[in-house]
Amino acid sequence: MPALDEKLLAIYDEVLSRNPGETEFHQSVHEVLDSLGPVVAKHPEYTDAEVIRRLCEPERQIIFRVPWVDDSGQVQINRGFRVEFNSALGPYKGGLRFHPSVYLGIVKFLGFEQIFKNSLTGMPIGGGKGGSDFDPKGRSDGEIMRFCQSFMTELSRHIGEYTDVPAGDIGVGGREIGYLFGQYKRITNRYESGVLTGKGLTWGGSQVRTEATGYGLVFFVSEILNARGESFDGKRVVVSGSGNVAVYAIEKVQQLGGTVVACSDSSGYVVDEKGIDLALLKEVKEVRRERISAYAEARGGSGASYVAGGSVWDVACDIALPCATQNELNGHDAATLADHGCTIVAEGANMPCTPEAVRAFAARGVTFAPGKAANAGGVATSALEMQQNASRDSWTFEHTEERLAEIMRGIHDRCLETAEEYGTPANYAAGANIAGFTQVADAMLALGVI
Repeated sequence: MPALDEKLLAIYDEVLSRNPGETEFHQSVHEVLDSLGPVVAKHPEYTDAEVIRRLCEPERQIIFRVPWVDDSGQVQINRGFRVEFNSALGPYKGGLRFHPSVYLGIVKFLGFEQIFKNSLTGMPIGGGKGGSDFDPKGRSDGEIMRFCQSFMTELSRHIGEYTDVPAGDIGVGGREIGYLFGQYKRITNRYESGVLTGKGLTWGGSQVRTEATGYGLVFFVSEILNARGESFDGKRVVVSGSGNVAVYAIEKVQQLGGTVVACSDSSGYVVDEKGIDLALLKEVKEVRRERISAYAEARGGSGASYVAGGSVWDVACDIALPCATQNELNGHDAATLADHGCTIVAEGANMPCTPEAVRAFAARGVTFAPGKAANAGGVATSALEMQQNASRDSWTFEHTEERLAEIMRGIHDRCLETAEEYGTPANYAAGANIAGFTQVADAMLALGVI
């Protein structure tokens, strides 16, 4: 990793010693601190008041047991987490992830990223994240319901519309949010619709919330292209993943004139030179819940091919959108993309590019948009859902999508302007880190030593 400013290095060393073994959290902290050298030089008050050191320590870390009974009558035990990281700008806001890889370090990395992502939206929301090492794959609806009810029985005492507002993430979609909200309502005897976001449209949810992260990602890339005097017309795009973010990123790219030629899942990837058939992809992944190979099989002789394993980043493209999971795109992948003519990489997932990949993009002149800026559309629309819940209102799809597009334009412009102000023009990563940090840091200074 590159060397840090001396004052920031001392903070990073403390993070390492206080949080042993949490490699994802270490990586996310270093990535932010790496951008803050010019900030602390210009604003010594941030280090004098230990704002950065305080920012790296969560306000609250909650770990709890989640016992539940499977369909065979066997008691299962999982571990639940909620890291309430920073509430300087508003109630903690961030998703819940249900996946076997979840442990405290993953949740802290996600929560730390969420602080700056939420700040960039301009909405009054703090940063937090949660989840469990529970794996919903292969589980029946009854098992998932019983797990969610047990999980919420403990989590309910820590959340509320003015305290902490969870949402979905990997493994937590509309079904899980429904079970979680039902249990919260049962426990509290209140219809507190603002306590969770990602709800169904008939019971307090928002239009565009399902599409928001993928759509927002593409809106952000569209602004990058606009700044260059270009558009999506004629652009080849590769998307990793085939979950919610990937599917709706593909949809919006197609609406704006681009061609998505490849996507993936954990088993491999498909290449479809005619462009991904979105209706078929949705049927395979959202209805049939099958592997991506089923897409190629269904396309038959139309030219779609499936590659087991391997890297989707081997497919030549103009724009790459990593939308699967953290650290999925490494330095070798970054070099391959650049060699094949890729000029823009924008993160749809949280920290999918390794530090080596980010450095390779910079060295090869590839524009890189970090997740805290590019994928902020999901949490921005969650905040719009909270706004509608608070006013007992419901907006149209068109109005909500326009608000999302407006927020993503604002994030793009803040990143560019801030990067320019601090001497790193056109560096979206530095601009996002600094703009997100300064807003939170100023609020923390105003609130005193808390």
